[in-house]
Amino acid sequence: MQQYLLNTRLLNYTHHHVQTLITQKQWLSLNPQQALTAIYNFVMDDIKFGYSSEDTLNASTVLRQGYGQCNTKGTLLMALLRGVGIPCRLQGFTISNDLKRGVMPRWVLALAPAQIIHSWVEVYLDGTWLELEGYIIDNAYLSAVQSRFKTHHGRFIGYGIATPCLQKPKNQFHGQSTYIQRESIIASLGYFADPDSFYQQHRNLSGAKKWLYKYLLRHIINQRIVKIRHSMT
Repeated sequence: MQQYLLNTRLLNYTHHHVQTLITQKQWLSLNPQQALTAIYNFVMDDIKFGYSSEDTLNASTVLRQGYGQCNTKGTLLMALLRGVGIPCRLQGFTISNDLKRGVMPRWVLALAPAQIIHSWVEVYLDGTWLELEGYIIDNAYLSAVQSRFKTHHGRFIGYGIATPCLQKPKNQFHGQSTYIQRESIIASLGYFADPDSFYQQHRNLSGAKKWLYKYLLRHIINQRIVKIRHSMT
């Protein structure tokens, strides 16, 4: 289990901002399941769903920015879990870009690759590995999408969500695995002890497309996400 507890360049849980948060929240005083639940809920709702400038942000940067997508929110979740002594790893995937329909303008979607890399966090608790993905979408944003599609039943893919049932997704942590984008997953890329090793092998964008995404496209997408989230307030 030691490899699943290490501080790394991306999982920099010894950073003073991360340590201050752990101390303020008193997570170290909780038992492992209580701490896992509290940290999971923090990453899900206090760190809003939104697209980061790149996947390779470290945990302290994601915490400071206060938003992220699957890969960057996962990095923060892993760092916080390791910071309280809970072993965790990453499973990487390829995922279809179809789950971004609605949140991404059609002309942007046409420029994007059909497949992108995705990840979720796996945590070792009570002798079992649990798969955690539901933290990606904050509840305020999810509620707004559910309200917009309140008559929709069955499989739903779009708006950053890919789930068998939009109105009852298995995204809340109650001691079991959670999911919110699994329905768009194409294939597993394997298990990794940390995101550092994952991104050494897999990247989403490069060159001009990476620059365009970082400085223009993600801001357009994030503005739409904010508008959708606030449509319920």
